[in-house]
Amino acid sequence: MKLQGQVAIVTGAGRNIGEEIAKLFAAEGATVAVFEMDQSRGQRTVDAIAGAGGKAALFLADVSKGADVAAAVQAVVEKFGRIDVLVNNVAISDNKHIFDITEEEWDRVLAVTLKSQFLMGKHVGQQMAAQPAGGRIVNIGSTSGFMGRKRAIAYSAAKGGVVNLTRAMAVQLAPHNIRVNAIVPNKIGSPVGRDEFDPSRPVPNMPKRPGLPSEAAKAVLFLASDDSSFTYGENLFVDGGVLAMDQS
Repeated sequence: MKLQGQVAIVTGAGRNIGEEIAKLFAAEGATVAVFEMDQSRGQRTVDAIAGAGGKAALFLADVSKGADVAAAVQAVVEKFGRIDVLVNNVAISDNKHIFDITEEEWDRVLAVTLKSQFLMGKHVGQQMAAQPAGGRIVNIGSTSGFMGRKRAIAYSAAKGGVVNLTRAMAVQLAPHNIRVNAIVPNKIGSPVGRDEFDPSRPVPNMPKRPGLPSEAAKAVLFLASDDSSFTYGENLFVDGGVLAMDQS
C-alpha cells in the first residue's frame, strides 16, 4: 500500500474526482479527512470508505474562508495527530462571458477555486513543516488554466493562478521537506460543481472519450506517494492529450 498509515486531507471529496481520490487513498492505507460543505455528500464518501474497510472522517468547512480552514486543519491534527498529504480539489465554475459575470460571481469563483488552495496550503503546510517527515501537496488544476475560453472567464483565471501557485508553493515549501505538484485534467467525470455525468458528451481528445474520475485519482496518488519522490512543482496533464493537439 502506497499510503499505509498516513493521514490525507481531500477537499471537495463528496463527489466526482475528489470522491475517487478519497476512496483510492483509503484503499492504499491512508486515513482520509473528507473536507466538504455539503454534509450528505461528505458523509456518503465517508460511509463508502468505511464500508470498504477503510478509515475516514468528515470535516465540514468552507475552505474559501481562513477561519474555517484554520479550525478544520486543527481538528484533523487533534483527531489524527498529523497530516501527510493534502489534495486541493474543490472548485466551482462560472460559465460566464466577461460581459455577463457579476463582481460577486467573479469573487466567489476565485475564492473557492484559487484562494482555497492558498489557504489550505498555508495552514496545512505549517503543520507539515513542523513534522519530521514533511508532507506532499497536490493541487487540482485544469486545462482551462492554459487556454482562453468562450465562457468561464473567472474559472479560467482561477485555474491559471493554480498553475503558478503550484510552482511558487513548491519553491517555498521544498526547504521544509514538502513536495508540491498538480494535475491538470480536462472533461473528467461530471462538469465542475455538478453531480450529473453524461458519458456520451463529445470530447476533443485523443482517446475520443471523457476521462474517468478514477484516472485522475491514480495520477494524484502518483504525486502523493513516494513514486514521485523527485518530482517538484510539476503540472501533470491528465487531459487525454487535449493540449498536445491542434485546436484550430
